[in-house]
Amino acid sequence: MNKMHIDIVSDIACPWCAIGYARLERAMKQVASEYEFTVQWHAFELNPDHSGDGEPILPALARKYGRSEDEMRSTQNQMMVIAKDLGLNFEKMQERRTCNTFDAHRLVKWAGEQGRQTGMKQALFDAYFGRADDVSDHDVLVRCAETLGLDPGTARDVLDSDQYGREVREDEATYRQAGVSAVPAFIINGKYLISGAQEPETLVQAFREIVAGSD
Repeated sequence: MNKMHIDIVSDIACPWCAIGYARLERAMKQVASEYEFTVQWHAFELNPDHSGDGEPILPALARKYGRSEDEMRSTQNQMMVIAKDLGLNFEKMQERRTCNTFDAHRLVKWAGEQGRQTGMKQALFDAYFGRADDVSDHDVLVRCAETLGLDPGTARDVLDSDQYGREVREDEATYRQAGVSAVPAFIINGKYLISGAQEPETLVQAFREIVAGSD
């Protein structure tokens, strides 16, 4: 069986990152008899300088991309349809506010040491897009950890310290220097970059081309 390691560079605040991973999961299931996959998540911040309570997402995105709020609402509506088909909860994605995700990334690092990295990432996506929770709020983050069966007291201790901060910053620097400027980004076997939330069929084809090219 071919072994395939996938490094995923993403941000919790990125809806296409949630969609991209759901599509990747489908692709991996399609070829589970051919490939043995391992996945590692890496931090990226869309708004690294964000502080404070945040602002409603639609006007924030409209200003960032130079488009109207109606255009952004239409784009988000399309994403909600895609997400629903993939079994993702995006019900409150238009009600969320901008927020800083640095502490959430630290918690993902900690959860990885408990073997629950992907579960933590998915719990955070669900909190932000499904419930419009503030994923910079430590109470929200601790609840996400608790839903995975992780110890809430230890999670809070991590958040109240600076643990895993260096690892998050190293991730961000490493992939920025490697040329990753948008997420999601999937690096296969440390060599092949797939950018964006590609369809499962596209990913399966890429897996096969990578293996064929390695022979």
